[in-house]
Amino acid sequence: MAALRLSSKRLLSSTLRARYASTSSSLPPTATAEFSKEARLPGYDPPADSQSAALVSQHLPYMVATYARPPQVFTKGDGCYLFDIENRRYIDFNAGIAVNALGHNDEHLCNLIYDQAKQLMHVSNLYHNPWTGALSRLLVDKTVEAGGFHNASRAFICNSGSEANEAAIKFARKVGKVVGGEKKIGIVSFQNSFHGRTMGSLSATPNVKYQKPFGPMVPGFSYGKYNDVEAIDSLVTEETCGVIVEPIQGEGGIWVGSEEFFTKLRARCTEVGAVLIYDEIQSGIGRTGKLWAHQWLPKEAHPDIVTMAKALGNGFPIGATMVNEYVAEKIVTGDHGTTYGGNPLASRVGHYVFERISKPEFLADVEKKSKFFIAQLEKLKAKYPEVISEIRGKGLILGAQLDRDPTEIVKACRERGLLVITAGVNTLRFVPPLVITEEVIEEGMKILDKALEAVVKK
Repeated sequence: MAALRLSSKRLLSSTLRARYASTSSSLPPTATAEFSKEARLPGYDPPADSQSAALVSQHLPYMVATYARPPQVFTKGDGCYLFDIENRRYIDFNAGIAVNALGHNDEHLCNLIYDQAKQLMHVSNLYHNPWTGALSRLLVDKTVEAGGFHNASRAFICNSGSEANEAAIKFARKVGKVVGGEKKIGIVSFQNSFHGRTMGSLSATPNVKYQKPFGPMVPGFSYGKYNDVEAIDSLVTEETCGVIVEPIQGEGGIWVGSEEFFTKLRARCTEVGAVLIYDEIQSGIGRTGKLWAHQWLPKEAHPDIVTMAKALGNGFPIGATMVNEYVAEKIVTGDHGTTYGGNPLASRVGHYVFERISKPEFLADVEKKSKFFIAQLEKLKAKYPEVISEIRGKGLILGAQLDRDPTEIVKACRERGLLVITAGVNTLRFVPPLVITEEVIEEGMKILDKALEAVVKK
């Protein structure tokens, strides 16, 4: 992969540093053209007197403080690498939290976005456009063809994962009222799950940290223990209209649901007339080496609804809620809607990404790279048995369970040029671009090894 090509001047000229250090100005896009010719690996986080810190200090006073970010300011991506404003290169094992499946700056996708933006970006759902329906059909056809969600029939296109889950919850409520009356409104979800931050999806996310500041939650939600087969009958009742669950819990710590659990859940939902929703926002669209994570389950465990987002747009905002006819026939005009969702630009992006990832050879390559990635993690587990106790996950959604808070390890990785994130309790999460190569995986693992060594020696 070609190194970032910028001007031959040193990092930033002293003139540039002075010009953009002012709190009254912002770094213009053209300033990146004056970075150094060759990117370099970081050896530390940007210090307080850096260009990064100067720019951040300009912007923070105007931003709602919803995030605690490290000091890097990223300005460019290329494949599985990110480059910060000071032209330091990082291997990206995050992919924007399982979003950039095709990596950064994919040439074909960039050209497609440019081409569609010149034609038509948005007209609203008051009118038809060529791409919303084309994407909906592709999602259904490729899913059935791949062996997932065997009776999928229609899709609702929206803007994000949280919106996709909101639509699923609303659809479940509508189905419940149609088949069981006004009392059939209960929604079941599971401990350690994450379904979003809007009020409906947040109500399905039983995490005190996320829920407490915004309580009370939407009424009608109850929570069970993930993979607890014995509790399903008492948890899912005649008043349950829907069950929302992740085939692999991502945010919760990379926990894989068992075949027995999902098969029993499907049977119980069918028994009481409840809609089974699989939240595949993080685990779907090739992430596990199959188009959908639920394809690892038997047909008898397939859902009524699948929600998706993240990889569907490779960074461009889009989400979707795919349903079977049992659900679709109960949703009528006016039941739900969106202003931006399904716009021609987002839908064409989603169409391209989904078509490319759904190819059997692409998915087979993900499985191959998964085996290599896991083998590398197992080597580190053997080298640091006192730190790493377990490697779990499927495909390229993997977790390493640690004996400690991962914060220092994450920082040590970042300082050496590797971006990793956490999940659940003391878990390192690995969700790299699906196009990552074995060479880049190996390069990243060497950095992780050095980071672990540095932290363990403290």
